[in-house]
Amino acid sequence: MNSSITSVKLVLLGEAAVGKSSIVLRFVSNDFTENKEPTIGAAFLTQRVNIGDETVKFEIWDTAGQERFASLAPMYYRNAQAALVVYDVTKPQSFIKARHWVKELHEQASKGIIIALVGNKIDVLESGEERKVAREEAEKLAEEENLLYFETSAKTGENVNEVFLAIGEKIPLKKAEDQANQQHGLRITDDQRIDLASSTNGPVKASGCNC
Repeated sequence: MNSSITSVKLVLLGEAAVGKSSIVLRFVSNDFTENKEPTIGAAFLTQRVNIGDETVKFEIWDTAGQERFASLAPMYYRNAQAALVVYDVTKPQSFIKARHWVKELHEQASKGIIIALVGNKIDVLESGEERKVAREEAEKLAEEENLLYFETSAKTGENVNEVFLAIGEKIPLKKAEDQANQQHGLRITDDQRIDLASSTNGPVKASGCNC
């Protein structure tokens, strides 16, 4: 039996069409939808991850990437313990935007926020599409800014679970629990939650996950 459940507020940021919603869908329900409709404003989902004897409940805010919604982002990353900054490995402009979000998070988000830089859509490289953002360039940014770094495919599931597991392992669980209890930003009551975790085969586990 798990000894405790820790809630962690996590926000996804990135340019439109980089695959933020697809990453969340893969993580929460192990599913993928081609030509997914753009997110309007933000979507809220939850998923639980077992790490050792602890259970981390991710409360995930998936924000819209369109520029007209950018001014709303601080509402969602305020008091977040973690953030995924996502870009498309075939679109240099999306990496420039990712740099912007990293800078903004460091300047305006909670001190000590865990940021994962995620290069998505690596599956398209196997189909012959050219990589436009060098892995070395992204790794350099991650090293300079103290970020976790992963390259993922929401389509195949490659490395998606690993991103969230790495964040769950990095956040001090007690600290995350205390911060979650003190949040004064966007709060969700139990009857408002859209919890898709119940549609999965239980929580994602740190060992033997389908990635």
